[in-house]
Amino acid sequence: QVQLVESGGGLVQPGGSLRLSCAASVSRFSIYAMGWYRQAPGKQRESVATMTSGGRTNYADSAKGRFIISRDNAKNKVYLQMNNLKPEDSAVYYCNYYADYNPRVLGSWGQGTQVTVSS
Repeated sequence: QVQLVESGGGLVQPGGSLRLSCAASVSRFSIYAMGWYRQAPGKQRESVATMTSGGRTNYADSAKGRFIISRDNAKNKVYLQMNNLKPEDSAVYYCNYYADYNPRVLGSWGQGTQVTVSS
């Protein structure tokens, strides 16, 4: 069973930075696209940043210019560097994986990691 374990969240002041990590026990990790998603209280889960197996990235408009997704295929990990954080970035952040040609996520959602941006 695939496990997705997110870490790196925490409490940060507006303007601060965090780096999230996701360890994925996915066989043949490198052939999958990876994504970061978030869900704030009372809101639907939304895609924040994705990276295809070939390294092409896509960001939500709210994340463009501030967040950077990266991956280390040798370690089966995906990262999200978040800079200039805003209170509206507060949410539980999750990672997941999918086939390049079909954005429907394939893994069960993990516990996520809480990000709180507050002064």
